[in-house]
Amino acid sequence: MLAQNSWGPPTRSSEERPARAPRTLLYPAVIVAWLASVLGGFVWLSAYKATPGPTAGESPSRWPVDSRIPRDPDRATLILFAHPHCPCTRASVSELARLMGRLPGRLSARVMFLRPSDVHEGWEHTDLWQTVSTIPGAAAFRDDDGVEAARFGAATSGFTVVYDAQGNLLFRGGLTASRGHEGDSFGQRRVVSLLTTGAADRSDSPVFGCALGSHPTVAP
Repeated sequence: MLAQNSWGPPTRSSEERPARAPRTLLYPAVIVAWLASVLGGFVWLSAYKATPGPTAGESPSRWPVDSRIPRDPDRATLILFAHPHCPCTRASVSELARLMGRLPGRLSARVMFLRPSDVHEGWEHTDLWQTVSTIPGAAAFRDDDGVEAARFGAATSGFTVVYDAQGNLLFRGGLTASRGHEGDSFGQRRVVSLLTTGAADRSDSPVFGCALGSHPTVAP
């Protein structure tokens, strides 16, 4: 029904105007959408943290004669391959320190930090390098263009191999239970068992970290 205004064109009466949906009905929908988004992100993050990094070829069963990494002839040698800018590697280095504390005098550690040829000088000298230098029995080295990583079959930051004093491969895998996780892991247990009892349920474990060929947080 149209109502005539004395000063202008006819307008609709209040009875004919469409009713507006109360704003309060929108709030539950917004909250549900937000919760679904948060839950989806949490599920994705959990899946990402539990997904192992890329794998490469097999590690040599004997210490490669052409490797330039110094092997300790008196005790087992551990090599951890690290991307200096991978946030997940912080946990791997922390677990290395814990492992060295559990095996005093039984293990020498070499941490090989990737250094691609197209980065600036000192790119590999992050705080992770400094942390490694404070771990008793461990030393940091530069791995130019990932040559040593390829030689030992490493494709993911955190990949670790352990060779005995005679140069025989004992273990290959990771030291963390998931990406960025600090705490007990199958990898640590197996290394400890191999070096203290000579046996373990397995001689490998998944590796969680960034691909060694990537630049996770910084540009060259």
